[in-house]
Amino acid sequence: MSITLYIVRHAKAEDRAIFMADFDRKLTSEGVMAAARIGRYLHGKAIQPDIIVSSPAPRAKETANVVAEQLGYEVAQIQFDEKLFEGGPKAYLAAINAVPSASQTAMIVGHNPDVTYLAEFLTHQRINSMSKGAVVGITFEDVTWAEISGRTGSITFQIAPKQLSINDEL
Repeated sequence: MSITLYIVRHAKAEDRAIFMADFDRKLTSEGVMAAARIGRYLHGKAIQPDIIVSSPAPRAKETANVVAEQLGYEVAQIQFDEKLFEGGPKAYLAAINAVPSASQTAMIVGHNPDVTYLAEFLTHQRINSMSKGAVVGITFEDVTWAEISGRTGSITFQIAPKQLSINDEL
């Protein structure tokens, strides 16, 4: 039996202003559109996560909300894990290991460099740096969510908003 994880990096956010905390940065209009393109692309691939877990930082939360809307996932069901903001890759792994065993698919939305490190750790495949709004699909065979660790998954696809044409979104 296989389970699938989708790792999403938040889309483009506003630049950090002098008096703005990094946590408080929101998506730009370009970021909102990029998240929508990724969501439409995933919807077109019939991807429907059983659970979405996101960093509570506004830029990640907004990305999760926009992607969820495109997938027909109930936005109110998105779970937020405060440890995903500045918690490092271990926080992401802990969130993945806590996914309910009944779930076949999960999505986690967060920040670089943690999401890139996580994808590379889980698959032992080099993906370089995930671009803003990018998603990596990883499949795991014959393990539970609680058993996921390094080198247990395989990348099934990797896509960024800039790689999508209008035809890909329809």
